[in-house]
Amino acid sequence: MAKRGKKYRAAASRIDSKEYDLREALELLKSVEGAKFDETVEMAFRLGVDPRRADQMVRGTVMLPHGTGKTKRVLVIADGERQKQAEEAGADMVAGDEIVQKILDGFLEFDAVIATPAMMRVVGRLGKVLGPRGLMPNPKTGTVTMDVATAVKDIKAGKVAYKVDKTGIVHAPIGKKSFDLAKLFENAQALANNVVKAKPAAAKGKYLKSVHVTATMSPGISIDTNSVSA
Repeated sequence: MAKRGKKYRAAASRIDSKEYDLREALELLKSVEGAKFDETVEMAFRLGVDPRRADQMVRGTVMLPHGTGKTKRVLVIADGERQKQAEEAGADMVAGDEIVQKILDGFLEFDAVIATPAMMRVVGRLGKVLGPRGLMPNPKTGTVTMDVATAVKDIKAGKVAYKVDKTGIVHAPIGKKSFDLAKLFENAQALANNVVKAKPAAAKGKYLKSVHVTATMSPGISIDTNSVSA
């Protein structure tokens, strides 16, 4: 195991091996010394689902009340009038099917991809590149749509997409460490409520196995699942 830095060890020494209330955990996370840059705060949920089964897949989107603190670079793949609408809505890049080969050749300078249904015939070729990075357009996350303008604005405003991984864990950002406690707490509640509501009908037993909050260079803090499942 790699040796942890002095700041990490100091932060870990302040975190007890117990489950904290959500607000208490966020307050503690903000108080520990971290990196010199503004760290991203994430929540991770270990779920009682079997991701190998289609009827237990957990995925969704949530609008964080206070955004993520990061301006996402949005790529829109469309044609005709939809390209103009995307540009007017603030998309960072707008392209047609010519972008597909560019991405296959290694271009990945974007944080979100939106495509119109008609363009999915060529965008489908990007599944092996975009899929593992969580960037593949999908109707369920609102990134395959004719209303590209709204999709762009939502992502820019702080819309976050999440999907359970093969180990049964969902993780997503809820803001920056510089956010005040109230904003982080409201963002965390919004995400947690959305994940809880996304529980598949086929999932049996305890759904929220564990919940943790962490920052980029900080140790994770365990959260009492009862404080996020109401």
